[in-house]
Amino acid sequence: MDFAALLPLVLMGLGLGFGLAMDAFSVSLANGLNEPCMKKSRMSVIAGTFAAFQFAMPMLGWICVSTVAKHFRVFQKAIPYIALLLLCYIGIKMIAEGVREKDSCPCEKEPLGAASLVLQGIATSIDALSVGFTVSDYNFYEALFTCLIIGVLTFFICFSGLFIGKKAGTRLAGKAGILGGAVLVLIGIEIFVTSLF
Repeated sequence: MDFAALLPLVLMGLGLGFGLAMDAFSVSLANGLNEPCMKKSRMSVIAGTFAAFQFAMPMLGWICVSTVAKHFRVFQKAIPYIALLLLCYIGIKMIAEGVREKDSCPCEKEPLGAASLVLQGIATSIDALSVGFTVSDYNFYEALFTCLIIGVLTFFICFSGLFIGKKAGTRLAGKAGILGGAVLVLIGIEIFVTSLF
């Protein structure tokens, strides 16, 4: 495949990647606020988790459209509700922890657990399942290439979100966890409300 044939796939991947990564960027920002002493290796794990979900969900959507499109359309209606519940649950938990630990040192906070990170990954990428419809006319390799671009772009966007959140979190001290939790709840509401229109 030559560059001229790849260019539309690259542009599609970049366009979809920017759009899809915005929720993950906001959640990364909240995670950075909540954990201002996070190391770069941990930042890479968190950004990598979001990137993996943003890669996998459109690919799964493409597979569903290619095989069981009828059932996928029924599930698609539940996506905003799932995202709302997951993000509100994690956000409220972060707010409660922030209120309890308001006076503690920000570096003594308990870091985001693996289960919460997976829930965040699902909540921020579940709407990417519908991208399967956008790339439904692609063959497997074209869909895979486009989804890889989405995943790589998501990694860098989320890493920058974590970095910005960390910087702000060290300045906000005890209020950072509360702010981060509020951001997650607002993102959940935003995903749900925008799905109604």
